[in-house]
Amino acid sequence: MLAAATNTVVRVLLAPVCAACGHVLAYPLSNPVCQDCWQRTSTITPPWCVRCGDAIADWRSSLPLCARCRRREPQFALARSAGRYDGSLREIIHAFKYRKRRALASPLAALMRAAGADVLNGADAVVPVPLHPLRALQRGFNQADDLARCLGPPVWRVLRRCRHGPPQATLPAARRHANVRDAYALRAPLLSLVAGGASLRSLRNRTVVLIDDVMTTGATMEACGRVLREGGVRSVRALTIARAVAGPRPQPPR
Repeated sequence: MLAAATNTVVRVLLAPVCAACGHVLAYPLSNPVCQDCWQRTSTITPPWCVRCGDAIADWRSSLPLCARCRRREPQFALARSAGRYDGSLREIIHAFKYRKRRALASPLAALMRAAGADVLNGADAVVPVPLHPLRALQRGFNQADDLARCLGPPVWRVLRRCRHGPPQATLPAARRHANVRDAYALRAPLLSLVAGGASLRSLRNRTVVLIDDVMTTGATMEACGRVLREGGVRSVRALTIARAVAGPRPQPPR
């Protein structure tokens, strides 16, 4: 009763709006996004590429890999995303990432845990994709780090962004791999230990999960995965809130 009354008072006096759709929140103290927006998020359902999680059009395909993974084996063994990067989920991510609604990290991480249970299972740690120091200063926080801290496994901040460049979201797909080539490296041993509680020696023969907000072409995960594997990691996986699905929406069989 007290919680309902408090929500009513806040709604009447302040009229806080949903971070995604802009409508007045019915329960502003419980979540910055309304229940309708959460329910309208688009999930990714089978059939999907068994490696990167992208959609595959044919339900009866004998090749469970997308065209991109068939052309070249990625640096990560497995990647999954909680939903499609469109509609309501896109607006929620933008509120979290660009409007600094950091309270959304926990409910978004819950979506990631549900969709990526097989990715997180047996992992030794999660590794947030780092921002360049200038970008981190401009944004004020690293959204991947906020998500990683809500997922459960230990967080190892063993990567650094060593080359500044335009945000991936502003570039066409053809330029994204070049933009992140040689852009990531392992942290210096002492800095890695202080920042993430893990020494670079502890990477040897471990399984780690790269964490980011959105996966589009996979260029960022590829670049980070290559650095981790060169550093001795046995297996790299990847988990994001959303992905821009390259394949068409699958049609169910008649």
